[in-house]
Amino acid sequence: MSFAALDDALHAGVRDGAFPGAVMLVSRDGEVLFERAVGERMREPERAPMHPDVVFDLASLTKPLATTLAFMQLVALGRVQLDDRLTRFFPSYAVHGKRETTFRHLLVHSSGLAAHRPFWKTAAALGRPNFIPSREARAWVWDQIEREVPEAAPGTHAIYGDLGFIALGQAVETLSGMPLDRWCRRRLFGPLGLDSIGFIDLVKVITQRIQPLDAMIAATQRCSWRRRVLCGEVDDENAWLMGGIAGHAGLFGTARDVDGLATVLARAGRGQEGPLPPALVRQMWTIDPDIPGTTRTLGWDTPSRKASSAGTQLAGRRLVGHLGFTGTSLWIDLDQGINVVLLTNRGHPRRDNDRIRALRPVLHDLVWDALK
Repeated sequence: MSFAALDDALHAGVRDGAFPGAVMLVSRDGEVLFERAVGERMREPERAPMHPDVVFDLASLTKPLATTLAFMQLVALGRVQLDDRLTRFFPSYAVHGKRETTFRHLLVHSSGLAAHRPFWKTAAALGRPNFIPSREARAWVWDQIEREVPEAAPGTHAIYGDLGFIALGQAVETLSGMPLDRWCRRRLFGPLGLDSIGFIDLVKVITQRIQPLDAMIAATQRCSWRRRVLCGEVDDENAWLMGGIAGHAGLFGTARDVDGLATVLARAGRGQEGPLPPALVRQMWTIDPDIPGTTRTLGWDTPSRKASSAGTQLAGRRLVGHLGFTGTSLWIDLDQGINVVLLTNRGHPRRDNDRIRALRPVLHDLVWDALK
């Protein structure tokens, strides 16, 4: 097989401005078939080359790779059931017609909650010193979500968004008795030997003056609100408000560790020992039949019927995956054991650069071509 055309397309993506840099990795059942780093991990305030070990802000890949897996581990331990109502653990959530909302609704984005709320703007207007970012702000955000008026009745249709996964992050912490990042490190990433993947706790960075190794991290936006180019701190404003640890965003990692986690999950789904029981992995990757027209599974996604980022050559392929706002994606071919990891810094230095939208399916089609 030859990945020469894919290599050329990645370099063209840099030249054409789709992203300053990228790392792409293709593997089959743990064997790396293609790995390439192109372009630069940073252009402002100084230039620095991309390399395969660069750590990326994974953005919404946090949802499937951290929050969903942590919650499903708690299901496996018997601490919660997918169809439990949130009010079993959070009685105050019942207001405004949300009493019937279950954790399953949150996982498949059918809770009826809005896609997004700019909590960071409201918090900034409070004028409270040392509130942003802080653990107190995390509690305040959860309080706002409990008070939310839903846009639809739970279970009626899918509204992809962040609020439901912020709620799931809170559920993991309540049910486990420890912060989301600590659970993921102790019960998920650490036991699997995935050293580069995890959250960056901004509260510790500030209070203990810990300096992230930004020489190993891909930069994201030049933020007018935070008045700097972001590198080593989460790009998402609400996750930043919450101290960098949230259910919807905040996870960082390398392409190798994203691929490693995907490989372990795929093997578990085929019956091997892993972080979740095989039956639960298979359930996690099954589309909810009760939500009309949805492509969503429990915390994951499947290719859309038209213009999928996974490409056009999808006949006969059973894929699950997810995208991240910062220019990241993961697709897993469940039958062939193939992972395709694409991590970019497409929002550096301007997050309104969306040229990757047209390039993503091209890159994935070139992968499928090479694998023929």
